[in-house]
Amino acid sequence: MENAGQLARRLALEAEAVCRQFLPYGCRWGNYWQVGDVQGHAGRSLYVRLTGPRAGQWTDAAADQHGDLLDLIALNRNLSLREAMAEARAFLRMPLQVSSSCSFVPSITGSPEACRRLFAASRPLPGTLAERYLAGRSITLAQPEPALRFHPHCHRREPRGRVSLPALIAAVTDDGGQLTGLHRTWLGPDGDKAALDDPRRAMGRLLGHGVRFGASGPVMAAGEGLETMLSLRQALPLLSAVAALSAGHLAAWVFPAVLRRLYVARDADAAGQAAYSRLAQRGHAGGLEILPLRPRLDDFNSDLMVYGLAGLRDWIIPQLAEGDAATFLTADGWRDPVRAG
Repeated sequence: MENAGQLARRLALEAEAVCRQFLPYGCRWGNYWQVGDVQGHAGRSLYVRLTGPRAGQWTDAAADQHGDLLDLIALNRNLSLREAMAEARAFLRMPLQVSSSCSFVPSITGSPEACRRLFAASRPLPGTLAERYLAGRSITLAQPEPALRFHPHCHRREPRGRVSLPALIAAVTDDGGQLTGLHRTWLGPDGDKAALDDPRRAMGRLLGHGVRFGASGPVMAAGEGLETMLSLRQALPLLSAVAALSAGHLAAWVFPAVLRRLYVARDADAAGQAAYSRLAQRGHAGGLEILPLRPRLDDFNSDLMVYGLAGLRDWIIPQLAEGDAATFLTADGWRDPVRAG
């Protein structure tokens, strides 16, 4: 695995792509990227060299700061060096798209490019209000979920004008891992959902896609809400899961080519039943095995909060196909996915 210096050199080879991801409101001028500061605010105080032997080196004349692109990522996201290295590795695995234009052109609101910029401007969950929100729903992540991030000042339009609030950000991707949309849950200062008429909104291209937890495989689970699928994944941490975000989108979710058996986490309402019926019809026509997972209450997050993790597992296990309990669980209830990997 690369050390910090090697990662910085790899980032320098993609200097403009790094700037467009982490400083999206800047602009290219000649051989430099110019922006206001390391947080990416408007202005021209900070400049990043894009070409030549000093590519990736940056200086903020106003703040008397300088460094390489790994330093910039750490400051931009308020990360430790170790966290910044993980962020850099994740970025370098993404498809890198660089415009040939020298001037910044704002993305169309709701476009995949706008979604990618908002996701890139967000930070990992640990220590954030989003982590506190999930804990309030009895969800404690046993392993990092790359699809989930936090933005401290996520904009939204209200009748009284634009407001900025902290938000849990979830990436919607296709089966190839390409980001096509985002789901946002705006949060209040107490870590609960913000006091808004609709504290959840999605943007981008959602149809057929979903928020993915784990890689696609022959056995997976799919359902509607983030909290529902995170609760199921907490009970079965080795079972890959997808949150389609609504009953309608669940019914239209595109099956991965490797899929052979799908568990559908059915919400206990008419829309959940209709989504399951449509998904089962499509799956059976394609030769897949489609099995329902029914909650005791309205959904699995309610079950988790009322009955606890052990109670949720005890309810789910009898609903699994023969052999799957042994695959996803051990005698003591669960297997550490980090050690198991």
